[in-house]
Amino acid sequence: MRQMEGKVALVTGAGRGIGRASALALARAGAALCVSDIDGAEETARQIIDAGGKAISMTCDVTKAADVSAMVAATVEAFGKLDAAVNNAGIAGSFDQRLHEADDAMFERVLAVNLRGVWRCMKAELAEMLERGGGSIVNIASVAGLIGAPKAAAYTASKHAVVGITKSAALEYAKLGIRVNAVCPAYTDTDMARSAVQGNPLMAQIMERAIPMGRLGQPEEIAEAVVWLCSDASSFVTGHPLVLDGGLAAT
Repeated sequence: MRQMEGKVALVTGAGRGIGRASALALARAGAALCVSDIDGAEETARQIIDAGGKAISMTCDVTKAADVSAMVAATVEAFGKLDAAVNNAGIAGSFDQRLHEADDAMFERVLAVNLRGVWRCMKAELAEMLERGGGSIVNIASVAGLIGAPKAAAYTASKHAVVGITKSAALEYAKLGIRVNAVCPAYTDTDMARSAVQGNPLMAQIMERAIPMGRLGQPEEIAEAVVWLCSDASSFVTGHPLVLDGGLAAT
């Protein structure tokens, strides 16, 4: 289905993993894309263009306000508007330190990217969408934004906060034509997950066993939910953290 036909979207953190999968899925659904990342976005854009879609790429560090403003401006300059935004850029931080042993600099870096980066992107996206009468924002949170995760306090705190600002923004803009939602994946087969288990096969088994379906999610599975939330098919959905976790949160 081409449920994004004629729409314009941007995706941060689109150089790999869930971000790239979401960008490719949005393009298949008919959207023109601005894809951004620290690196890798150009390859994502090339894949979209090679498949017959429309895309531009941007180097964007979401911790820098100037980069974020330039990304939104380039999207509008290239395609004339902004209908949907997927705020995916994020980092893991540490998954192996108890809170009292965790590094302060790591904590600040995780919040700078995962929380303040989303905040900064939303501000620019919302301003543009208000000018044009509506839109849809999807923030990539995590099941760790809804439940606890031992030895991952920084990541968990950042993703809980993403769910919180998603809900608050949804209420602020509900009558102004802008919907704001989040997706909350569990362990997904991405570079981030692979780096967390590198050299630790036991950790890989623990991750799989934690999910009742017995496997990691695939980026393409998360991307399908992202497309739905970006599209008019979810027109009565806002403020919702959509859980995509193979049953983990039900245990």
